[in-house]
Amino acid sequence: MKSNLLSRLTAAGLSLALLILPTQALTAEQAALLLQTYYIDQVPQVVLEQSTIEDMLEVLGDPYTEYFSPEDYAAFTASMQDAPLVGVGITYFHTETGLLLNGVIEDSPAQQAGLQAGDLIVAVDGHDVLREPDPDVVSGWFKGEEGSSVRVTYLRDHTRRTVTLTRAVVGILPATTSYLLEGHIGYIDCNTFGEETYGHFQEAIAQYGEAADVWIVDLCDNPGGATDAAVDAAGLFTGEGALLYFRDGSGSYEYYPCQFPPATNAPVIVLVDGFTASASEIFAAAVQSYGRGLIVGGRTYGKGVAQSVLSRNSFPEFFSDGDALKITSHRFFSPAGNTTDQIGVIPDLLLTDPLLSADVAFLLAYSVPKEGHTALQLDLGGALWQLDLEEAAQEAPEALQALLEALPISTGMWLSDDGENWAHTTAVQAGARVGMEIPAPLFDDHDQSQYAEALSLLKTYDLIQGDGKGSYHPKDSLTRAELCQLLASALNCVLPENASPYTDVAQDAWYAPAITAVSNMGLVKGTGHDLFMPEDPVDHQQFITVMGRLAQRLNMFFYDSAADMPEDALLSDALAGYDAWARPSVWLLSQSQTGYFDNTLNLLWEKPENIDPTAPATRDEAAFLLYRLLSHTEILAPA
Repeated sequence: MKSNLLSRLTAAGLSLALLILPTQALTAEQAALLLQTYYIDQVPQVVLEQSTIEDMLEVLGDPYTEYFSPEDYAAFTASMQDAPLVGVGITYFHTETGLLLNGVIEDSPAQQAGLQAGDLIVAVDGHDVLREPDPDVVSGWFKGEEGSSVRVTYLRDHTRRTVTLTRAVVGILPATTSYLLEGHIGYIDCNTFGEETYGHFQEAIAQYGEAADVWIVDLCDNPGGATDAAVDAAGLFTGEGALLYFRDGSGSYEYYPCQFPPATNAPVIVLVDGFTASASEIFAAAVQSYGRGLIVGGRTYGKGVAQSVLSRNSFPEFFSDGDALKITSHRFFSPAGNTTDQIGVIPDLLLTDPLLSADVAFLLAYSVPKEGHTALQLDLGGALWQLDLEEAAQEAPEALQALLEALPISTGMWLSDDGENWAHTTAVQAGARVGMEIPAPLFDDHDQSQYAEALSLLKTYDLIQGDGKGSYHPKDSLTRAELCQLLASALNCVLPENASPYTDVAQDAWYAPAITAVSNMGLVKGTGHDLFMPEDPVDHQQFITVMGRLAQRLNMFFYDSAADMPEDALLSDALAGYDAWARPSVWLLSQSQTGYFDNTLNLLWEKPENIDPTAPATRDEAAFLLYRLLSHTEILAPA
C-alpha cells in the first residue's frame, strides 16, 4: 500500500533558480516552521533569521525548495496532467540556445501568428528561456486563461521577431503516447509522469503486448512528475519487488513495492538524456536495477531528492490563497540502493550524441540478420540482441558507429556468417568487417596500469579523463586537486556558484570548480587556516577516507553499514596501522560488505594490512577503487 507520505511526494521539476515572488499569503514565520519540520537536512540558523521567504530560500541555496504563487502552483500541477496544448499550440525541445519548435498545431494561435517548426523561442513575456532551466516553469509561461495574451520572441534565419499570441484551447495533448512499430516494437513516448501516466502504460501493453517482442520507452526531455506514477509504470516491466526507497532527514526509510507480476516479459530499452530527471530517473534506475533491459542515451540529469508539496490541502491556515511551498524532504534510492543525486543514471550504452539514442534502439530492436549476411550478437542488459552488420552499415551507419563506440570492452560480442557458428569479437573488429574505424576505449598508456580493464570501463562511461592528450599516467601520485577532479567528473557535478573557500585555490585554476564542488558536498576538507594545498599528494588513508564518504553518499547500504558499525570493528588487527580518523572508512570499504555466499568483500586494491597508510596513492589505485565502488553498487550496470 502507498503511504500517505508517498502520495504527497513529487519528484517533478529541475528548478535551479528562484522565481521572482509576488506578495505571499504564507508568512516568513510560517515558512520557517515548515522548513524546520519537513526539510531533509538541519536548517541553518541564518536561514531562519531572514525576514522574507525570498531571502530564506536564497540563503538556503536548495534549488528544489521553492515557493509557488497561486498562479505558479496551478501551472505546476497542470503540467503533470493531460492538459490543453500549452495554451498557444506548440511543442518544442529544450536546447542550449532556446526552445526549438518541432510542432505547431493547425489553426492554433501559434500557427495564426506565423510560427513554424524550426523557429527558436528565446523569450516569453520578457523571460529569457535560458535563464530558467526548470521545464515546468517555462511551460507555465505559455499557459493562462483563455483569451489572455503572451508575447513570444523567437529567431528565424538569425532574425529576432516578437509576436503576441492570444491563448486558446487547442485540444488535448496526452503526456504519454504509444505505437506499435514494424509490427513488433512497442513504443511508448512519455513526456511527464502524471495522474494518467500509469493508465497510458497499461493501455499500451494491453493493446500491443501480444505483438511486441521488445519495448522502447522514450524518456528524453522528460523532467519528471509524480513519483507514484513513475514507480507504478516501472512495475509493469519489473514485476514484484521494491522499486524505490525514500530516506528522510532522520535516517528513516519508506519503500515503494510492486506487488504484481510484470505485465510483459519482453525486454525494454529506455531512452534517456541530460533532461531526463527526477521521476524519470526513478523509472530508468528501476529497470536497470532489475536487469529488465537497456538504458541508452546520455547521462541523466541527476535529481536524487524528492519534495513534499505543502498547500491548502494539508495546511489550509497557511495557504489560504491557493499558494504552496515545495520542500526537499527526502532522498530517494533505486532498488540497488543507489541515489541519482548529481551522478544521475549512467546508461548501459552511453552515446557521445544522445540524439542518436532512438536510432540505436531501433537498430537493436528491428535489425534481423539476413541469410548470407554477417550477424553481430550482443549480450546487453540481461538479453541477447542480434543485428545484420552489413544492413546496419548501409542503412544506419551513424547509429551503428555510435553503438559500437559505446560498447564496453567487457560486453559479450560474437560474429557469425551462417547463424550457427559464432566467434568472439570486439567492437573494433566488428567495425572493421564493414569498413568502420572504431577507436579502442583505451588510454595510450593502459599497458602501464595494473587495472587496465577498470581504466577502460571508466573511460567508456566518461567517468575519468586523462591528460587531454590520450594518456592517463597511472603510476603517478594522486594530488589533492586531481582527486577532486576525479570525483567531480565521476559525480557529474554541476558548476558551483560560490567561490572557493580556500585562499590557495585561485578562481581561474583548472581545478578550482572541482575543488569547490566536491568541498560543497562535504567529501573533502581543507588542511586548516583556509588552505587546501591542491598540489600536495594524497596518501592512502586520506584517499580511502574520502572514498568512504563517497560510498555513503551514493549508496544507502554503505550509509547504513557505517551507522551500524559494530563496536569492536575498529579494533581489527588489519586496521592497526591506520590513524583513528581513517579506520571507519577503511573498515567500511574492506570489511562491511558481503557477497552472495556471505563472504566478506574487500573493495580496496589490497588487503588493508598490506597497504601503507601514509604512502602516496597512485592514479591507478584511485581509478581502481572508483571502479570497484561503482561496479559493486551497480551504478555501473554489470556486464
